[in-house]
Amino acid sequence: MSYGPNPWQQTQWDWRAAGNFICGGAGGGLIAFAALSGAQGMALTLLLLGGIALVGTGLLCVWLELGRPLRALHVFINPRTSWMTREAFVATLLMPATLAAAIWLPGFKWLAAALALGFVFCQSRMLQAAKGIPAWREPLLVPLLLLTGLAEGAGLGLLAMPEHAAAQPRVLAFASLLVLARAAAWLMYRRGLSGHAAPRALAALDGRGRWLQLAGFWLPIVAFVAVAGGWIGGAFAAVLAAAGGAAVVGTGAWFKFTLITRAGFNQGFTLAHLPVRGVRR
Repeated sequence: MSYGPNPWQQTQWDWRAAGNFICGGAGGGLIAFAALSGAQGMALTLLLLGGIALVGTGLLCVWLELGRPLRALHVFINPRTSWMTREAFVATLLMPATLAAAIWLPGFKWLAAALALGFVFCQSRMLQAAKGIPAWREPLLVPLLLLTGLAEGAGLGLLAMPEHAAAQPRVLAFASLLVLARAAAWLMYRRGLSGHAAPRALAALDGRGRWLQLAGFWLPIVAFVAVAGGWIGGAFAAVLAAAGGAAVVGTGAWFKFTLITRAGFNQGFTLAHLPVRGVRR
């Protein structure tokens, strides 16, 4: 690594940090989708438990990344300025609320959904607060990560219960809307990033962005519309719905992994006035 005017790749956050954003975002999205999709009974329970398990897995990745894991409680010290602290506080409320919703206690389903959205929002702001990394500090990254988490939650819901989803055009329409919103957010984010990020960061993002549009947008949209429109029926409809959900989840996870581990280039140093030997100021 060379420090200087040329951007360099950050090394503090690796695959474990990416795991927090991948699992936590998808888990929060799944909890919100479980409430918004109208799932009931055991189906709702399984979706909520799956969501909280993913959130817990993401937090475990963060714990593994700490140089001194026994000091993990220090994350609660600074809620006034740290989005990581706020994420931790929301997580401590999200887990019991989701468990209460999973055993069908009245009102907790919507509380869990609100907290899940808050958790994903804290994650997105935590990245956006890294002002030294152009690909992270872009304001449009916040809605992109929020919509990515919700789209991944919908994809996981379809992947977990494809037969139920294939028989519910409303659920497929909702998932299609989230996928469309994610694609639009990606295009706006990428346009806002032009001319600011390092060329290698843009190259990494563009490579994943093409997959986000092709496999993460067109494939699911075609699959969901075909099933919801009744053009595909029977067992193949469930397979198609599950394949669309898997494409949404896989491309979202790949994008977030790239964002953390491949596109995290510092902006480099900028010296407005260089000292010249023998020249008076």
